[in-house]
Amino acid sequence: MKNYLTGSLVLYNSAPSDYVPAIESFLESAPEGRLVVMDHSPVALQHSVFLNTRVILVHRPDNPGFGTGHNRAYEEVREISKFHLLLNPDVRFGPEVLPALVNCLTFDKGISAVMPRIIYPDGQIQSLCKLLPTPVDLIFRRFIPIKAIRERINRRYELRVLPQDRRFDAPSLSGCMLLMRSVDFEAVGGFDQRYFMYMEDVDLVRRLGDCGRTIFEPSIEVVHRYAKGSYRSRRLLLHHIVSAIRYFNKWGWCFDTTRQQRNRSALSVIHAAGR
Repeated sequence: MKNYLTGSLVLYNSAPSDYVPAIESFLESAPEGRLVVMDHSPVALQHSVFLNTRVILVHRPDNPGFGTGHNRAYEEVREISKFHLLLNPDVRFGPEVLPALVNCLTFDKGISAVMPRIIYPDGQIQSLCKLLPTPVDLIFRRFIPIKAIRERINRRYELRVLPQDRRFDAPSLSGCMLLMRSVDFEAVGGFDQRYFMYMEDVDLVRRLGDCGRTIFEPSIEVVHRYAKGSYRSRRLLLHHIVSAIRYFNKWGWCFDTTRQQRNRSALSVIHAAGR
């Protein structure tokens, strides 16, 4: 019977300090929940936290990618999942968080996915609630040498003036901490497995937006370390660029009606709030 809160987490050569707090956060916040941990490490990870009866550990050393890992994790709990959480290992949260997120989906049937406010360990807000990207937003801004132009692009794309005192319908949400209605995750076919890493959550949330509202709920808060690996590693940057090309090949580089409509709607709400 589909009446459980489930979750999935993908690991690769991770240190216990990087994933144990996230798993413990889930177990404490969802006393009856089930968490699937996909271990993509070449050598299986070992830790006592995996012995918890509500943790399902699956070792897949072939490392098929982030989105594929979450899809395979979901298959482990598909028969019982009512709401499913995408969780990054570098996220921490209190016991009140998951019940509050579940309430969002329970009391508003029009919501397909919800993301809480996400902050750095020092308390600064992370700009993970965004517009659907254009090629300028996603690729070219990284290589624009004029800082003022980059900042102007980032300010708009990352919705940096987004009001933090009300729920907001967002075109794009981060998959680092995202609670979805399981029936909608199934309806859109889960993650597009053509993305190895990066852009898979942008693509997923865009498709969830066809099923219902994708919302940012700032009254609920979690901590995320957010390494931004592609800003420090050429290999990860290459993965990011390849995924961006796949995304725009799929949805359109210059002409994308859905992008235009959803971004215009989001910006109009912000402008109406005087931001």
